[in-house]
Amino acid sequence: MSREVVITALGTAGAHGCGHAALARALAAGAPPPGTAVDRAAGYHRQGGSRRALLTPGASLAPWVPPAEARRMGPPSRLAVAAARIALAESGLSPELLAGPGTAVVLSTAFGPTSFSEALLRQILLDSPESASPYLFTESVANAPAAQIAIACGARGANVTLCQREAGPLLAVGRGAAEVAAGRAERALVGAVDEMSPLLHAMLDRFGALARPLSRSSPARRPPDPDGPRAATGGEAPEEACEIARPFDRRRSGVVAGDGATVLLLETAAAAGAGGREPLARVRGWGSAFDPSAPPTGWGRGAEVLGRALRRLLARRGMQAIDRIASGASGARAGDRLEARVLRAAWDGAELPPVLAPKGVTGEYGGGFLAAVVLAAAGVGGVAAAPTAGFGEPDPELGVSPHDGAPLPPPRGLLASSLAAGGAAAWLVLGRP
Repeated sequence: MSREVVITALGTAGAHGCGHAALARALAAGAPPPGTAVDRAAGYHRQGGSRRALLTPGASLAPWVPPAEARRMGPPSRLAVAAARIALAESGLSPELLAGPGTAVVLSTAFGPTSFSEALLRQILLDSPESASPYLFTESVANAPAAQIAIACGARGANVTLCQREAGPLLAVGRGAAEVAAGRAERALVGAVDEMSPLLHAMLDRFGALARPLSRSSPARRPPDPDGPRAATGGEAPEEACEIARPFDRRRSGVVAGDGATVLLLETAAAAGAGGREPLARVRGWGSAFDPSAPPTGWGRGAEVLGRALRRLLARRGMQAIDRIASGASGARAGDRLEARVLRAAWDGAELPPVLAPKGVTGEYGGGFLAAVVLAAAGVGGVAAAPTAGFGEPDPELGVSPHDGAPLPPPRGLLASSLAAGGAAAWLVLGRP
């Protein structure tokens, strides 16, 4: 018999620091942080490319991961353990209750521990295989952060790491909820973690994924489509305060990359009630699909295939109860186009509920989107009616414009949607506590 699953705590670490209060304020205001200049000393970046990312302040992790402990972890593990400890502190669960086989851990990561992988390969290729550091190796694998969370809290239940790029965070919640609903775990720590190393940032830019500065003299100029002919890259880009993600906007030119971690605590409604923990949201459903038309590193054109899969999920969970959408639109030219077409196909001509696009504030990767989804479902501080940072010009090709920030009541049911380069798609349905 399936058990009702609720979210009882949220821990997040990102460009806004640790904890969700600052992130909630930024989401409600539609105000992204200015970003941090990425270290370009290694020479990976090309001229005129993206220069900034939404990076987590290192000092903000110290209260949650002391330096003596942090030196034994890679950057993603530090982020993940900090987010997990924030969530557990918020929940008030005793360490004794967490320890043992009743606690599962399910994390997602888009690219894994890139800085330690790079350092390990440098040792092997530039010195010799015998020089490879065991410390670097143990923290160079994608499942290191989930393992470190389990070590930190004594969790001996299922320990799973998912690598499905942008769809991973919602898939992790669905997998953890399935463990709890089926009785295979009493609780689950689920979420996402990503670091943004200089090498990864430079590679994303070279693939055309990152936002470019827009010229001040021609702010309405439509940037090149990464699916079309590649633009010339000589010379420095026009000056702007920083690159801006523009979800669903006609001028969008790519994502703003970020790092960070978000970890949720999932429990049964009965366990939360017995422990006096007020749920943030109820997990009412989840689903996934795959777009076979997608290339390995790009977006597909299977909007009808994905739209039908989403429509089946909503039919099971009650489409009429969905009065808010938290979209994974991120400013990617082809990605936002596919997202808009999938949503329109799922609603099959009916008017869409208000659409939120929090990645204008959180950026892409690092779990910020997942934190924003939960805060919106919980009706925290205006997040459920937040304006979209960077949006100013509707794109007639998309037929979807995000919410403008006008007051709205808290949602009864929220659909979170996330499509990934490479073809994965994931959806999550959350309800009010």
